[in-house]
Amino acid sequence: MKLRGKFLLSGLAAALATGVASPALADGNVVCNSGPKEKWQPMKKLKKQAWLEGWEILKTQVEGDCYEVYARTEDGQAIEAFFHPVTLKKLVVYRRGREIYRAPGFPN
Repeated sequence: MKLRGKFLLSGLAAALATGVASPALADGNVVCNSGPKEKWQPMKKLKKQAWLEGWEILKTQVEGDCYEVYARTEDGQAIEAFFHPVTLKKLVVYRRGREIYRAPGFPN
């Protein structure tokens, strides 16, 4: 019984260390200054845009005043991207918690 408990705990520790638990990607402090929601583009347009980039969409949601997309790139990399909901401009993309893209002129 004691030995079984040790295996369960070591397995749990290994799973957490390898990131099996939900990964925290970006800091979530992206602000889009997007104005009233009545002027936002439909989410389905954003999904199509991301698909045209070759992304496999895992989840889309509204985060603050931005659109947020969780996806996999063509080469299988998990990413988190923020888009302006009115223009659908890609603003910031993170991979494994590190910024890999920032639109020119978009503030930090």
